[in-house]
Amino acid sequence: MDGRIRRGGAAVEPGSFGSATGDQGAAARTPPTLVVLSESDPVARAVEARWGTAEPTGFHVDGAPVRQLEGGLLCVRRPGPHLYDERLDLRLPGPVLDRRPTLVFPSIHRSESKIRCFTVHPLGNLGGQADHGGRPRTLVPTDPWRMTATLRGLAEEARALGLPATFEATHHGPELGLPAFFAEVALPEGAEPSDAEVSVLAKAIRAAVPDPGDRVALAVGGGHYAPRFTDLAMDRHWAFGHILCRHAFADLDAATSRAASQATPRAEGVLYARAQDRELPAFVGLGPALREADAPRRDDRPARPTSTSSPTSGT
Repeated sequence: MDGRIRRGGAAVEPGSFGSATGDQGAAARTPPTLVVLSESDPVARAVEARWGTAEPTGFHVDGAPVRQLEGGLLCVRRPGPHLYDERLDLRLPGPVLDRRPTLVFPSIHRSESKIRCFTVHPLGNLGGQADHGGRPRTLVPTDPWRMTATLRGLAEEARALGLPATFEATHHGPELGLPAFFAEVALPEGAEPSDAEVSVLAKAIRAAVPDPGDRVALAVGGGHYAPRFTDLAMDRHWAFGHILCRHAFADLDAATSRAASQATPRAEGVLYARAQDRELPAFVGLGPALREADAPRRDDRPARPTSTSSPTSGT
């Protein structure tokens, strides 16, 4: 044996990673996705079980191997709840950190209204409280293209189940220095994710391909479940980073709004759910107000199941 890992007949040096079948140089230049699998989260455990044991890359995080699935997706198992895995980025091995991966956290979301659905959302605390990880008035970098691609994939895959997929507004921790978002199965308290729901989430995360035609905006206003911005991402070439919902306005200051814009890479401006919100002190001078029609319609948008009510508070 020559000590190299075999993938589909190709030998790979320990400590290397990238696409095993495509252009290795191009793969090395493209920021990967690193899926963080919490041992304490039933959805994350189920996603890991569905994927099976992936190839080790030779890198480790606190003793846990960083593994690579076919197609280049990286994953690592972590103890404890996702919400409190603070500054995980600082624990990544240098060669992984240097590629600036987007961290994706498959997770359970407890829906008080008992509505089953799928959600994706950016991370951070907009106000002066940090009751669920992170720090007050501290926002995590976003990956608008990948998060939006995951939402669209969830919506397409969930059609067969008759379940909706939706954005949530920015909320909770952990604090991170890399782009990150949660991808969730929303379930009533006490319910376990079905095999079909896990399959939808696992497939959407693996299959998410950012659309280079998407324009990026900071989203401001609307409810916590951001129905207007969800519709825009599904119907038009809009990708969103941070989403600042209306119920956060009372404790939102101008500095945090600017931080949200700065943490939304290549944002061209702000899309407001209500035109009058742009006059609020927290948003004055934030950037140009964009129009919904500034982005063209998507020709491949799937039909979406609708719900008469939105899921309520969870993580």
